[in-house]
Amino acid sequence: MVNIEFLGPIKKEALRLDINNLNELSRALKQDEELSVWLESCAVAVNDVLVASKDTVLKDGDKVSLLPPVCGG
Repeated sequence: MVNIEFLGPIKKEALRLDINNLNELSRALKQDEELSVWLESCAVAVNDVLVASKDTVLKDGDKVSLLPPVCGG
């Protein structure tokens, strides 16, 4: 199982999903209307390292973080 956490203004509880890569995560999250709005603008980190490829392989126990853009001063 992979642990999924949503940071910042994304108001969702963490999830545990049985997925193998970020493509599978994207498909799963697009089914949730509230989350699908965030998917295009979020950065993604796997085990606290930013990744760019949806082909990134995930292993049991990995942590995926969705990081929405944040403005501040």
